Amino acid sequence: MTALALALPAAAQDAAQAPPGPSASPPASAAPAYRPPSFAEVARTQLDTVVNISTTQANPHGGPRMEGPDTPPGSPFEEFFREFRNRQRGGPPMPQPGPSMALGSGFIIDQAGYVVTNNHVVAEAAEIAVTLHDGTRLPAKMVGADEATDLALLKVESRKPLPAARWGDSERVQVGDWVVAIGNPFGLGGSVTAGILSARARDIQQGPYDEYLQTDASINRGNSGGPLYNTDGEIIGINTAIYSPTGGSVGIGFAVPSSLAKPVIDQLKEQGRVRRGWLGVQVQRVTPDIADSLGIDDPKGALVTSVSPDSPAGMAGVRQGDVVTAFDGKPVEQMRQLPRLVATTEIGRKVPMTVLRGGKAETVTVTVGELQPQTQQVAAAGSSGPPRSAAPTEANSVLGLTLAPLTPGLRETFSIGSDVDGVVVTNVGDDSTASDRGLDPGDVIVEAGQEPVRTPEDLNARIKQAKAEGRKTLLMLVSRDGDLRYIPLPIEDRKG
Repeated sequence: MTALALALPAAAQDAAQAPPGPSASPPASAAPAYRPPSFAEVARTQLDTVVNISTTQANPHGGPRMEGPDTPPGSPFEEFFREFRNRQRGGPPMPQPGPSMALGSGFIIDQAGYVVTNNHVVAEAAEIAVTLHDGTRLPAKMVGADEATDLALLKVESRKPLPAARWGDSERVQVGDWVVAIGNPFGLGGSVTAGILSARARDIQQGPYDEYLQTDASINRGNSGGPLYNTDGEIIGINTAIYSPTGGSVGIGFAVPSSLAKPVIDQLKEQGRVRRGWLGVQVQRVTPDIADSLGIDDPKGALVTSVSPDSPAGMAGVRQGDVVTAFDGKPVEQMRQLPRLVATTEIGRKVPMTVLRGGKAETVTVTVGELQPQTQQVAAAGSSGPPRSAAPTEANSVLGLTLAPLTPGLRETFSIGSDVDGVVVTNVGDDSTASDRGLDPGDVIVEAGQEPVRTPEDLNARIKQAKAEGRKTLLMLVSRDGDLRYIPLPIEDRKG
């Protein structure tokens, strides 16, 4: 039996094997033959809205440029690299180091000539050019870019109105739905691939607002900045990244969802930059151990580790140790949801926020501020190697930690700022639970059980209290290099 026959439904195989007989009309109830979906209509209507983007960048190292990879016929790379190969085979001398070329994808979002792409496609470009599907090449200007979401908006001038794509709603697309990608992989412009939506809300550790759509539609180098469509031809994502140990598609691609991208692009178009909401808190994930330490049934929400006093959160009465469970009526089940909810909230708006405090839910009202560009602070006078040995006279051992009160000598030894109070860790047992949780010499335990700690005896008292309350862990607020973080420390004795 042929492979084609094997692919037929069983009823069709029986019919194919039956002897010829008098012709008969198929029964009225017979189901129509299954046909795989066609994306021809999406391709026909949307190919003209997708563009190729090329940039020239000065060589930052001043050295000779390297030979590029083999390129397919017709690729914009072909002529570019042929020149290098000819010269390496004995042609004219190599030129002085000059600009390099990069290629990516984009799509037209407005007939006036606005083009959306990824920021990493055009970042640090000396010149940007957009090539339309009909081959027309137009110079492009940067309207604005947003590094946090890896999005950029360009503008080209055209003598005729340009075809524009339309936004779709990424929130309505379900895992398993068909999706279509169009772009410029390896310089092969106008390439159409299809697959399904594999997953939602992927955090790939690329930025604070990661919420990527995952797809198995083929996405390769050069697809960056190109559109991801639903079957109605609406843009539900911007193809941005791939996971690939080989450099080619292995069926794991990521796209910025339209629900996140459209507001960013709208702001870039209107004002050339993105304004985001700001609370003035630092938060961390609520783990099962932390939930147990706080007496919370479910490990959900965002745990506040620090609050800037003059920030919107500080003025609203948000406290260190609060667990944010809802913002503006929307549940906060995972820590990373809170920054995105705050960032997309209108600046100056008053918003209710639900927090768990002392095991009870409370509502505070915050007036959302504007996030300002942060200048990275560099810690001064930090030690460049392992901490110098310290032999404090008042050291105690608690749960594998050797602790001592903060003294001027210990502050100098471990480079601890004068604004930090607590007990300092001078040594961590190799086979202790404290070592397992990542505590290091020089860490300062500021709080335990959400109460201040000033001496090792204070910590012992908190441990006894937690055990009396039936807790398995003690939640400690730890300062390391000036940064605060909650660490749940098991208080049960090791058994082995």
